[in-house]
Amino acid sequence: MKILGIDPGLSTTGYGIIEADGDRLHEITHGTIKKRQRKDFSQNLLGIYQGVTKIIQEFQPDYCAIESIFYHQNKKTAITMGHVRGVAILAAAQSQIAVAEYSPREVKLSIVGSGSAAKIQVQAMVKNILRLKEIPHSDDAADALAIAICHFHRLNFANRIQY
Repeated sequence: MKILGIDPGLSTTGYGIIEADGDRLHEITHGTIKKRQRKDFSQNLLGIYQGVTKIIQEFQPDYCAIESIFYHQNKKTAITMGHVRGVAILAAAQSQIAVAEYSPREVKLSIVGSGSAAKIQVQAMVKNILRLKEIPHSDDAADALAIAICHFHRLNFANRIQY
């Protein structure tokens, strides 16, 4: 089972794909889709959509998980994040991949055991869980891997309580 995690952002959208072999997880890939300089908002959304679509076509994930919109004091930022999330969700939906949404607090709780964990704690746990040699160089990619791991934990839990 392959899970695509997405950490949406207009400047940088992080992605990470993990694969589960039983209870063991390993990283397939991670990276970022960066904002195109000197492009307008709609062109940047198109770039994110095309980037997510390309990743889905190349790696064929079975599931997709994305960070949900959380309370933000700047309403314009929250609306922009909604647009970015929308094009990423559309890319997954067009490939018939169901999308799960998790708040940053849910992801931290799933990865570290505390919903108020610091970013460095989440990154360190991602490194340990996936047995990486180092923490991913991009915070956004590390967050995307954490979102994918969170979804794995939720799927695994749901499967276990069915028995």
